[in-house]
Amino acid sequence: MSTKESNGGEANEVLEKVASYGLHANMIIYLTGTYHMTPATAATVLLIWGAISNSMPIMGAFLADSWLGKFRVIALGCFVSLIGMVLLWLTAMIPGAHPPACKIAYVDCESPTSSQLALLFMAYGVMSIGSGGIRPCSLAFGADQFNRPTSGKSQNVRTLQTFFNWYYASLGLSLVTALTVIIYIQDHAGWRVGFGVPAALMVCSTTLFLLGSAVYIKVKGDKSILSGLVQVIVVSVKNREIILPSNSSDAWFHKTKGSKLTVPTKNLRFLNKACVIRHPEKDLNPDGTASNPWNLCTVEQVEVLKAVVRVLPIWSTGIMPAVVISQSFPVLQAKTMDRHIGPNFEVPAASFIVFSIITLTLWVAIYDRLLVPPLSRLTGRVRGFSLKQRLGIGVMLSCVATAAAAITERARRTEAINEGLAEDSQAIVNMSAMWLVPQYCLTGLAEAFSIIGQIEFYYMEFPKTMKSIGVSLVALGLGAGNLVASFIVVLVNKMSKTDGDVSWLDKNLNKGHYDYYYWTLTILGVANVFYFLVCSQIYGEEGQNNFWDEETEMNSGSELPVIA
Repeated sequence: MSTKESNGGEANEVLEKVASYGLHANMIIYLTGTYHMTPATAATVLLIWGAISNSMPIMGAFLADSWLGKFRVIALGCFVSLIGMVLLWLTAMIPGAHPPACKIAYVDCESPTSSQLALLFMAYGVMSIGSGGIRPCSLAFGADQFNRPTSGKSQNVRTLQTFFNWYYASLGLSLVTALTVIIYIQDHAGWRVGFGVPAALMVCSTTLFLLGSAVYIKVKGDKSILSGLVQVIVVSVKNREIILPSNSSDAWFHKTKGSKLTVPTKNLRFLNKACVIRHPEKDLNPDGTASNPWNLCTVEQVEVLKAVVRVLPIWSTGIMPAVVISQSFPVLQAKTMDRHIGPNFEVPAASFIVFSIITLTLWVAIYDRLLVPPLSRLTGRVRGFSLKQRLGIGVMLSCVATAAAAITERARRTEAINEGLAEDSQAIVNMSAMWLVPQYCLTGLAEAFSIIGQIEFYYMEFPKTMKSIGVSLVALGLGAGNLVASFIVVLVNKMSKTDGDVSWLDKNLNKGHYDYYYWTLTILGVANVFYFLVCSQIYGEEGQNNFWDEETEMNSGSELPVIA
């Protein structure tokens, strides 16, 4: 692949991430400061926004894999995201688009009107729709540029692994820029400039992506993917009364004569009834194809649906790590702590997230270049650790991260009370915000194992024409994590202030008990570790049923990458 082919797509992704994350990281400050929301309300709004943003990619993935192709969906997503960013910029530019400033700092503040909230939520919604086109397709589109049928299988595996790791690392560098430069601009130049810069970067991102159109490798969409999955369910229900034939029978309907996949696997046997030829004269056309796909499916279709069903339990174990990654309360904690480096420079509260990204990026580089070679010789696996082992380590590290967050918050709150600041929510505690760095580093390490492991796991377990759908499961898991996190926030906020008690998530962090909230997440995370072990055992050996890609690439010309 030429450098020109890769650079256009990667530059697009880097600029898009700088733009989008430059908006997300500091948003809780915008909502609590400009829209006068409580921390619990602001966190709930952002988590719901995150849930919608992370759920939309599954629709974009189906659209890309089943109809338009990844390139067109990414292009549309870029345009829609740009519109959403402009709307958000208008909420800061137009004086009447947000509530007036408080008459006294954080006292006597007006709540936002319904029209003001409508414009804000419209901006969020449009950006979510745009992310649905960009997020599921960018990684898979980049992998398409490297994953070539002419290369050997082992070479492709190693190349793709390196691509996945360095792709995430390069995005990590873009996030570092977003979490330092963009946030610094927002804190020192105001929201008008702070929201305008990401919008301008999105214009550059879209332009660069379109400039590379002529040289990209584009995999055509397969219109039968989504309907094919539904057909398997419908036909298996129709054929629920039949008895399955033996493996040596000619009653199994498969795609080609030379196919290696001529009989279905034994797991989820009920679905096998969808690919049984009951009446050859009625079910088959003269050329051997199915006369009605809603009455007869191929073995390949059945096995693709099984792959989706089989990964769902493993997918669900990634929800709790996603809950941990989605936390925005540490930004509010940092705001109450000493953030000075030297006598003159104060680190923006939201910029501490950069330690998570730096940890992730450094670990990817160390793991890929220093640890994989000796680990592969020791374990006999090309990737060093198995994918399930990496996922399990990520699940465990997410628990350690929330435990560290609870310990740090306990120390911060105790120091605030000892200094007599319990009633002053805006006072700066004589405690360095650098105490937050360990929890951010642990979160970044958990993300490196869990999220990157999931990306590679889904990409390897699904056939070539479903790569975007597989990768979008990561975003869907993050969306589920956002929803679960919002439910936990609402539940903790409601239950902790019964009988007149102060909520654990009170607007005044010094009166609340955010440490109790983090311990709640830790307990849930430990339970998730045991759940992961059960799901991992049930799933079995990774890749044991992944037998379709070689056949697809060799035998199906319509599914080969197309040079545009």
